[in-house]
Amino acid sequence: MDIDLHCHSTASDGALPPAELIRRAHEHGVQTLALTDHDTIEGLPAAHEAAAALNMRLLNGVELSCLWGGATIHILGYDFALDDPAIVAATQSLHRGRWLRAEEISKRLAAKGISGALEGAQAIQAALGDSANAPARPHFAQFLVKAGHVRDHAEAFRKWLGAGKIGDVKQHWPSLEETMATLVAAQASISLAHLYHYNFTRTKRRRLVQDFVNAGGHALEVVNGMQPAEQIGTLSILAREFNLKVTAGSDFHLPQQWSEIGRYRAVPDDLTPLFVQ
Repeated sequence: MDIDLHCHSTASDGALPPAELIRRAHEHGVQTLALTDHDTIEGLPAAHEAAAALNMRLLNGVELSCLWGGATIHILGYDFALDDPAIVAATQSLHRGRWLRAEEISKRLAAKGISGALEGAQAIQAALGDSANAPARPHFAQFLVKAGHVRDHAEAFRKWLGAGKIGDVKQHWPSLEETMATLVAAQASISLAHLYHYNFTRTKRRRLVQDFVNAGGHALEVVNGMQPAEQIGTLSILAREFNLKVTAGSDFHLPQQWSEIGRYRAVPDDLTPLFVQ
């Protein structure tokens, strides 16, 4: 695809530094890219420099975590100013919260006999690329593999880091309403990310979309990587029902997992994209 509106760099939990991510996107035919790291805009200046050298269009982006209905959900914000006060304040607050979360994960693992987890996760993160952000659960997972506590990334999440496990530390995210207010104040274009990542009933999914629209949302991410076609169909129905524009992206984190950058299933032709090439 020539446009990809969802990807991650080492500024959050991706495997490639921003400049390398831009180069990979260019090699895969992407002409318009949005870098949407989790709760940070740290990677965008380097990404812009790399994109300019390749004559690529780069949209400012971020994937903000928030709470709705007792669950953590993600909101994609696009095309805001890098120095916007609302975005800067929100990401700084989330930055502090993510460090507290990483420290708590390490403490919990230490209580089970796994010492040095925070330092190990930071070393994994540093090897991928310099970042002032806290290591995330994928970094802890790689530490657990490297230290010999588990066989692979999947086992790390199954035993230690996945939902309901000891390393599943809930952060005190802002509410959906607070996060939407931040993005609205920044005059961002706003999309509700990967609705099928949340373990919701059909009724609860629809209620979330309604609250998102009421709070000023613009679009629904109807395609996230290589998700099943039937999910795309259901999300497309919701986009039509609520008169929402749509976004799509690879949700790229690292090569050879989930989806390559610029690669995702097709968006139905009758839907209106939030951005076009």
